[in-house]
Amino acid sequence: MSTLHVVFKVGDADYVLPAAEVREMESFTGATRIPGAAAHVAGLVQIRGRVIPVIDLRVRFGLAAIEKTLDSRVIVVSEGAREVGLLADSAREVMKIEADQFEAPPQVVAERAAGFVNSIAQAGKRIVMRLDAGRVIGTDGIPKESGDGTDA
Repeated sequence: MSTLHVVFKVGDADYVLPAAEVREMESFTGATRIPGAAAHVAGLVQIRGRVIPVIDLRVRFGLAAIEKTLDSRVIVVSEGAREVGLLADSAREVMKIEADQFEAPPQVVAERAAGFVNSIAQAGKRIVMRLDAGRVIGTDGIPKESGDGTDA
């Protein structure tokens, strides 16, 4: 059985998330910084009347920050009752990847990727890495928002 995946780029690498985990994608037009938040938390954005914290995947993955472009995208995912945006360099593609195409990442990837990558697959001529959204989101430095402007 094949599953649709949202493909996005961070640095020179292609990552995927199952489309069922992605609530929506939006262009990134800036975020309101949060005093005292972890460095990988880009800030808060408003999407369709909801306030959503955004994680800069470049910073989260230990890459150098770059100037955001028209291609920069916020990929909104849910983890339990929380919605969090993942800021990627670009995201414009959805592809089918068979479940049996995914395999455990090589040990060096698993060790160095801090558990963020839970599997890899070959998609045509490229290698894609499937993220563990829950692990990427974590809880460190991300404010809890109930969506109504009050803390949860």
